Amino acid sequence: MVPYLTAWDLQERLRADRATDLIPDTLILCEHPPVFTVGRQDCRVDWLAAPETIAQAGIDVVQVNRGGRITYHGPGQLVGYFIFDLRALAIGVRAFVTMIETLLIETLASLGIEGHRDPAHPGVWVGRDKIAAIGLHISRGITQHGFALNVRTDLEHYRYIVPCGIRDRGVTSMECCLGRNTPPMTEAIDAVARVTARVFGRLLTNRQSAESGLAQQLVVCQQP
Repeated sequence: MVPYLTAWDLQERLRADRATDLIPDTLILCEHPPVFTVGRQDCRVDWLAAPETIAQAGIDVVQVNRGGRITYHGPGQLVGYFIFDLRALAIGVRAFVTMIETLLIETLASLGIEGHRDPAHPGVWVGRDKIAAIGLHISRGITQHGFALNVRTDLEHYRYIVPCGIRDRGVTSMECCLGRNTPPMTEAIDAVARVTARVFGRLLTNRQSAESGLAQQLVVCQQP
């Protein structure tokens, strides 16, 4: 469980290191206390509750530099932040998003859930409900931010927003799909790491971080 701003600060420092080849491509896997992050688009119409109500519910609000609109993060949600060099991968943004969707769909399939893409909306869906959101910021070819996969997330917190600005769809979680068979977060993390290695064709190793609460949550992605 890592405060959102702590993880964002870590992303910024890792992105600078990746830009100068001090580190290989890196994936951060963590959870956050309840927070709404607001992307670069104007999403004032997506709030369904007053700021005072949201604050009383114990949910922070943070303006961020990724694309998209309002996204929720909270306990029981697996968040993955990619610090990847698209130039080294020799792919564009659309292809990178497709690879993230692929690894999420394959992860869910390995855990017993059939997820799919929606050409109109980035992310991964189960029926008409979103189970994983995707949002990125890219500067000089280096990526930041990534995905949020609902594992055992408290979906009640979504009632304060129009998630990602999509009004005619819902949200779901692995717990809603699997019930008692929902895997623990550690198993979900292992599955994401394993599938990431396959999709990107990398070798993965855990890296210790000096950041409090982030030990063994940096997955270093190296060429085989």
